[in-house]
Amino acid sequence: MHKYSDIDYGTLFDMLLNSRRNYADKTAFIYRAAGSEFSVSYEKFYEDVVVLTRAFAARGIKRGSRVMLLSDNRYGWIVTDMALVALGAVSIPRGSDTPTIELEYILDHSSSEFLVIESGVLLKTHEEMLKNYKKLKAIFLIEGEKTHRWFNHVYSYNDLLEDRSLTQNELEEFAARHLHIQQDDLFTLIYTSGTTGVPKGVRLSHRNIMYNVRHIPQLIDLREADRWVSILPSWHIFERAVEYVALSQGCCTVYSTIKTFAADLEAYQPDMVATVPRLWESLHARVNNTLEKENPRRARIFRALVGISTTANRQRRILRDQLPVFEKSFFLLRWLGKLRACGYLLLLALPDRLAKSRLQAVQQKFGGQLRMAISGGGSLPPWLDEWIDAIGIRIVNAYGMTECAPAIAGRALNCETFNTLGLPVEGTELRITDEQGEPVAIGVEGEIQMRGDQLFTGYEENEEEDRKAFTPDGFFRTGDLGKLTLRGELVLTGRSKEIIVLASGENVDPSRIESTITRLPFVNDAVLVGQDKKGLGALVVPDFDKLREFAASRLNLIIESTEQLRGNHQVLEKVRAEMNRLLHSKKGFKPFEKLQNIAFLEGEFKPGEELTNTLKKKRHVIEKKYHELIGKLLK
Repeated sequence: MHKYSDIDYGTLFDMLLNSRRNYADKTAFIYRAAGSEFSVSYEKFYEDVVVLTRAFAARGIKRGSRVMLLSDNRYGWIVTDMALVALGAVSIPRGSDTPTIELEYILDHSSSEFLVIESGVLLKTHEEMLKNYKKLKAIFLIEGEKTHRWFNHVYSYNDLLEDRSLTQNELEEFAARHLHIQQDDLFTLIYTSGTTGVPKGVRLSHRNIMYNVRHIPQLIDLREADRWVSILPSWHIFERAVEYVALSQGCCTVYSTIKTFAADLEAYQPDMVATVPRLWESLHARVNNTLEKENPRRARIFRALVGISTTANRQRRILRDQLPVFEKSFFLLRWLGKLRACGYLLLLALPDRLAKSRLQAVQQKFGGQLRMAISGGGSLPPWLDEWIDAIGIRIVNAYGMTECAPAIAGRALNCETFNTLGLPVEGTELRITDEQGEPVAIGVEGEIQMRGDQLFTGYEENEEEDRKAFTPDGFFRTGDLGKLTLRGELVLTGRSKEIIVLASGENVDPSRIESTITRLPFVNDAVLVGQDKKGLGALVVPDFDKLREFAASRLNLIIESTEQLRGNHQVLEKVRAEMNRLLHSKKGFKPFEKLQNIAFLEGEFKPGEELTNTLKKKRHVIEKKYHELIGKLLK
């Protein structure tokens, strides 16, 4: 088994060749199709990639071709992805829930020449638009019956992969492709939501993604025998990087679904799992709700055990200096704190031992073999971080962005400081700056800026956004707020950037939703909230006179008191329904962009407080001011 430092390949294609050479007989993927389970070795995976590469090349895909890949996670996705890598083509991935209007925009803006789509059903969803879209040279169906006819440019993989015979010459020619793929070649274009409502294309090179492939394995002590269970969308850069990392080390990836995830965890007993906060919230809710229904007394005992474990863990961290420190404290005060922690631990010794032995039962829901979990796509709320820690699961609370492919920092094995996002990944320059772009002192909040080999090369055809994104000395403005500890660990404190990341990992552009709901005559202004939450809510600044008229005409309610109007449940629900009526899929909105709850604010936003001098919303200020209200709104 090689050491991580021995890995020296520059592109994803080099990685593919290396993995086939080192792990040919090992299982690379496990997936289900048509009710059956399939195991794929690294050798078989490699051959599938070679066959699909040949078929794509025969139908015109070549170096530099732009190929839209519209599919959720499945084995066919990773084979397609690596075939495009082998050809030197540029993949433009997106999930199956992409609205037609957004798909059309991305196809056009990215200059896509080919479309790979998951199924015939999904093709039918976008059929009318695609008939009128004349720029595609061919469409490929991952899942579907043989469809090709003369003069028809739609091909099924069943058509393409019928001939699986490979000559020695073809295998040699395929391997020789590595000579023509360079580190700085563009390999993918990932469209992420923009602050104006228009998706932005993030340009990522082999250099960007291979930075992650080289550095992540040692941070999590990844082993050749490790098994992952995959649940996140493969097109999402977090899941995509995880799959590449697993491939680079000879690991096995099990493709799961939302419906089968819980059962698959117990059946496949993973060593590693990549998650988003929403999955942990679901586990937390499922465990507590199940206990409450079965036996309320047991539920109370369980919560008490979690509380004991949490308290004991915190006291240990005080003793071990594993909590964030932002300024030097007096020596005697530190030792008094440690002496107090020793006292607590003596009192909790037996209860904590009992708690941890009982809480091991929860770990069985992850198969009982889970060594580590990585959480990305949004920072874990502190209460959830502590709950996971209490039940005995080692979690890497990671911070990254699509623009960084994605790793920036993470509380990995090189950092045990709790309540932080850990240290920057090796080779990453991180700094915190004030509004003038000047570095701030340790412990002072400011914008997080970074620079490193994982940093993207810019947005596709968007010089204006490039100017906003980079400082004159080449640092990337993340738009997030944070501060550094004395030891250099990162603590995320808020988001100055517009994008909201839900607990499920989905990115939401608030400005587009806000501009839509403010079309209602009784809405003067609105701020979308939901960072790291299960769903979205809105803080609404209403026109109370028009809101009274709405209540009278639609609900037959005469309410003179502003306070009563603000708190009336019928009015709130009717207004929310009106807003969600506007956020329809036919208008290009996704299911998770509906509002779960709303609240009416008493006064308007003011310049210098919630607004800038140019009347732009200071989202982080608003979220801090209405923190308690948001918490009640989105429990």
